[in-house]
Amino acid sequence: MTDLLSHIALGFGVAVTPVNLLYCLLGVTLGTMIGILPGIGPSATVALLLPITYTMPDTAALIMLAGIFYGAQYGGSTTAILVNLPGESSSVVTCLDGYAMARQGRAGVALAVAALGSFFAGTVATVLIVAVAKPLSAVALAFGPADYFSLVIFGLLFAVFLSSGSPVKAVAMVVLGIGLSLIGIDPTSGEQRFTFGTAELFDGIDFVVLAIGLLGVSEILINLQQGVERDAGAVRTGSLMPTRQDFRQAFPAVLRGTALGSFLGVLPGGGAIMSSFASYALERKLARDPSRFGQGAIEGLAGPESANNAGAQTSFIPLLTLGIPANGLMALMVGAMMIQGITPGPEVMQSRPDLFWGLIASMWVGNLLLLVLNLPLIGIWVRLLGIPYRFLCPAILMFCAIGAYGLSYSVIDVLFCGIFGVAGFFLRKIGCEPAPLVLGFVLGPLLEQNMRLGLLISQGSFATFVTHPISAVLLGLSAVVAILMAVPAITRRREVVFQGDED
Repeated sequence: MTDLLSHIALGFGVAVTPVNLLYCLLGVTLGTMIGILPGIGPSATVALLLPITYTMPDTAALIMLAGIFYGAQYGGSTTAILVNLPGESSSVVTCLDGYAMARQGRAGVALAVAALGSFFAGTVATVLIVAVAKPLSAVALAFGPADYFSLVIFGLLFAVFLSSGSPVKAVAMVVLGIGLSLIGIDPTSGEQRFTFGTAELFDGIDFVVLAIGLLGVSEILINLQQGVERDAGAVRTGSLMPTRQDFRQAFPAVLRGTALGSFLGVLPGGGAIMSSFASYALERKLARDPSRFGQGAIEGLAGPESANNAGAQTSFIPLLTLGIPANGLMALMVGAMMIQGITPGPEVMQSRPDLFWGLIASMWVGNLLLLVLNLPLIGIWVRLLGIPYRFLCPAILMFCAIGAYGLSYSVIDVLFCGIFGVAGFFLRKIGCEPAPLVLGFVLGPLLEQNMRLGLLISQGSFATFVTHPISAVLLGLSAVVAILMAVPAITRRREVVFQGDED
């Protein structure tokens, strides 16, 4: 207990330094803005900002990027409630009852409940990270190469299982991402592979270029093709103070949403989106009168808003303790850590306790800042809705080009960024999301490295992956997940969950 308290004190000492506090404020403010402005999203924003982190202190860079992620969960609820337009994917179900409350003149109450529920969930999630970080890191240190190989396989399959859309397409995206990660020089033999004699590919594909193109440029192209318009002319917030009846109805939903989001956030493929949909479905199942949902039921707002924030923050647990990203945005965090020369995993707690505990403490500080930012400044956020997307688009594309060029001052990187952007656009049009591809790209080198090390230790015997107990259990679980994905009844049930019971 004494060690834990000293770690917490160290974390807050790092988090509240002027530099880190400034970057935390910058991250959560930018995250709120991104959540409010539909058509950008936290993944694209983090991808765009990765080049900037080259010149930033490592702890400050990670604090800022994390703030963008969970800050977007707060901001996304604002447009969902006020104009029935989710600024972030995890806020889709917030539209159902949040906007209904706004039409009843209770937009202020809806905003207050969403902010307070998110703050409570964020606080609980931060405490949970503190509680499980050290035990999980100790377990992870006992993992060998074969165990890590099997853990990556299980994580990728489970991420596919929990993702929306076709599992076959998601698996294809993961395999494509792993394949792209192999381009370059073989780390063992020094031979070229998959470069086709192109000198620009000798060092492989830069993660930042891939991320900016697939997540940033493709997002712009999709939104230009679909059209993103907002109408904030008739927005009226009203009173921000919930009644006692509101609190009595909302608090149990907040507790359930926090628990559910905290659990799902840890799972590969979980996170904010899965948590919010699952929470809404749960609240409808438990309600005495499900017909209230979609008509302004405060539980349908409080539960998902708490769940998505808890899921966003607990998704840092596998990243910080095992070095395994739970979703696409966590894969971007892995890239940010590697840019800073930090290998994510259990060793970070030992080698960089200031970064590890400072990042965790900054999450609670960031949630407090978000509570202050979201309610008193609601008028400013509403005015952002009036910015036409056609003005934002050129600026975002300019930042994409500058970020890609600034990596190595190469026009080729800008060209690759554009190629990946167009490829991402067409992949999305055929129903293939880029997030599994990013996961495969980030985890591909880890998968290859541990497979080679395992085979080297076992003198080329693949039996090592089933004779090690931990590895065997993980491979067995992977087989179970693969079988579940192949069962038609399970597949149909996944689709129902991701529809959020909107009917």
